[in-house]
Order: sequence, then C-alpha cells, then structure tokens
Amino acid sequence: MKMPDSYDVLVIGAGIAGMQSSLDLADQGFSVGLVERDPSIGGAMIGLSKVFPTLDCSSCITTPKMAAVAHHPNITTLTYTEVEQVRRDGEAYRAILRRKPRYVVEEDCIGCRLCEYACPVEVPDAFEGGMGARRAAYIPFTNAIPQTAVIDPDECILCGRCVTACPTDAVVLDQQPEIVEVVAQAMVATTGWKLTPLDAKAEYHGGEIANVLSPTQMERLLAPHGPYGRVLRPSDGKAPESLAYVQCAGSRDQTLGVPYCSRVCCMYAIKQAMLLSGSLPFADITIYYMDIRAFGKGYEEFYRSAKAMGIELVKGKVARLTEHEDQGVIVRVERIDEYGQVEERKHDLVVLSLGMLPAEDLTRLAALETGEDGFAEVPRPKDAPCRTASDGLFVAGTATGPMDIVDTIIEAGAAATEASLFLRERGVTGSAGRERVAAQPAAERAPHDGVEVAT
Repeated sequence: MKMPDSYDVLVIGAGIAGMQSSLDLADQGFSVGLVERDPSIGGAMIGLSKVFPTLDCSSCITTPKMAAVAHHPNITTLTYTEVEQVRRDGEAYRAILRRKPRYVVEEDCIGCRLCEYACPVEVPDAFEGGMGARRAAYIPFTNAIPQTAVIDPDECILCGRCVTACPTDAVVLDQQPEIVEVVAQAMVATTGWKLTPLDAKAEYHGGEIANVLSPTQMERLLAPHGPYGRVLRPSDGKAPESLAYVQCAGSRDQTLGVPYCSRVCCMYAIKQAMLLSGSLPFADITIYYMDIRAFGKGYEEFYRSAKAMGIELVKGKVARLTEHEDQGVIVRVERIDEYGQVEERKHDLVVLSLGMLPAEDLTRLAALETGEDGFAEVPRPKDAPCRTASDGLFVAGTATGPMDIVDTIIEAGAAATEASLFLRERGVTGSAGRERVAAQPAAERAPHDGVEVAT
C-alpha cells in the first residue's frame, strides 16, 4: 500500500497524547500522518494494569482510542517508523522517515500468528518487562494495532519455519528499510517519556538483585494478562509476603542529573500498593518516602484510602538495598520521622519508583528547543502551552515534562486546537477530509467520544 507523501499535520508518537491529537484533528477534516517507532500504536498506557485514582482498566480506555485511530479515514498510521530528520521547507515541514523492516509484508499479513507458533526461538519479552517470553517472530501483544507480525533479526536463526507456516506468503526475510519523505503543513510532537534506568543508583543494585523491580515490571505483574497470571517473585516464583516501594529512586537527585520531581511516582506507587493489597491480601506493603505529593483531583483521598487499607508509609530516605541469602531484599533506611534513626528491614520484593525522562532527543525536530532537563521548551506556557518557538510546530504530553494521563490528554487536545487554528490562518481548512468522513457509513466509524479517561 502506497502511503501519502503529504499531510496537513504530522503527529510524531502514537501514545495516548498522539492518538488524542490525531483524532481531534482528523475529526475536523485534516489529514493526519501518525508516526510511531514501535510496531504497534498505544504507547506506555497500553501496558499499564489500571489507572489512578479511579482504578479503571487501562487497556479498556486505550484500546478504543487505538481502534478509532486505525479506522479513521483521515489518519494514516506509520508504525515501526523512525523520524530521521525534520527541516523547514518554506512554510511547511519536510520529514525524512525510516520505515524499519518487519520482514513481513503488512498488506499480506492477516494476523493469524502461525509464524509465531512455528518459530522455535524464545527470547525475553520487553513488553512484559523481560519477565515473560516471546518468539523471534511475534505480534507485540494481544490487542496490538496493527495485528501484523514482526521478525526480530537479532534473534532469528533463519530456519525458515515462519516462511513455510505463513498462509499468505507474507514473510520476506530479505526485506530492507524504506526511506520515506513526507511534507506537512504543521507538526505535533508527542514523543512521550522513558523511565530513569533501573541501575541508575548503584547503591540500589537495580538489575543485579532479581527481586528489585521497576514500576513498569510491577504493572505487568498486576495485569490480569501479565507474564505469570499473578504476582510472583521473578527469582523463584514465590508469592511475596512482604513488599516495599522506594520513592524518589530516579527523581529529585542531582547525582542522577534528574533534579526535578516526576509528579506521578507517589501516585503510581500508592495505586500499585492498593492493587497488591487486593491480590495479596495477607502481604505486608510498605512505602518509603520523603514527601507524598498528591496534587490532582481526588489524589489526596486516594492517598488516605491507601493508609486506611493498612499500607504502611514510612517517612525516610533509603540508603541502600542488599540481597539476603534467601533472595529477599534488605532495605537500609534513615527514618526522618524518628529523628534520624537508622533501620534495616527485609522484604521479599522491592519496587523502585523511577522517574520520567524525555523519550528521545527532541533537538533534531526542526530545531526544537529543549531545557536543561531535555524536555521541550515552550516560550509562552500560560497563553500558548503547546506552541514552540518554531512556527507550526507544537508539543503535547510528556514531551514537555512529567505529567499524568489526565493532563496529557488535556494537553493533546490543546495542541490539536492550536494546530487547527494555525492551519486555518494559512487557508488549510481540511474540508476534503470532512467530506470523506461524512461519506463514510456511520456503522463503520469507530467510536471514541465519551470514553472515560482517568489516571
């Protein structure tokens, strides 16, 4: 299938912010190119178990958005595609995109997964935090969009079983990258975030102690369709009887180069602790914190509910983590609320509340300016929170700094509004797109309005 070479708007990043911006713009009739570097749209939110403070199912919120994007006639999704370069071309933007080879022809793949079942190679699954396994030929996750297989060239042994198993001859093991050049009148960068590395603080031994996990790994353990089907220790498959969270393990630390608060860490730790108290009702759960920052609507009540459930909150600074001989984790903490008393406590499992970093270097996006923290700079944050210094280039979500899902969606809508006003000022009305939507049978339009969204 030949992709268009020009769009009204190019949206970079297909997480919840990119999908919301794309839908808002496409519903106004603008043609949108949505670029995602991963094999599926959905971003980080599709991998979460539930969202705070309502504890709604994260997948139940995200999947309808993904379906709406995939079925919208004004949105072209370019998955498994990297943005190599963006430059101004008169009043427009010209982007060089590199479409990575899936080694599967997208138009011919029917998502039957026979190639995956035939593949003899098993490797750790990054989507499951390395705790589950996938094949070298695989579909990223159950509700991935598109439902198109990918073959991992670093793990493939070229046995040819996927070629034989494919009923549509879609597997092409010598497929090459494709360079695509597209032009857009405006751009929205929703490039998202990544976690502070698990091993960033040497004294916590993340990545060395098997039962010291990242928060995204715990999200997968809590998910009903997670790697083990329940919460178990990765080291030995034991159900933990004592769990702990170490707050500010990747934020508010000059030594890590992350002096800022990542805003969401307190709340996702409390959310996970509450979910753990339900799945492991007899387990002891402790949160070691310096400050609890419950800044959003309903967040203070959420925090108080956690305390009422019996979750222990210890005000103190964790100095180091060490491994016990039974594979438990010893936490050495200086109690702030006990006048500097130093304690050592043993837990079966410890989660480091890591912070947010910008997902990628944004400076290559048409000279987009960034601050010392690497997030995008917005010259007029009060009256134009999504406009950058480059005319026609907008940012939204965690590309501008750490924020929760609610604020991310609000910013995504704001970016779409500002991009729409910018295009209309230049005579781009998107009327042809509106005609295509109106001509589409109502039954074929994927619903996305009225979906309750919380974080």
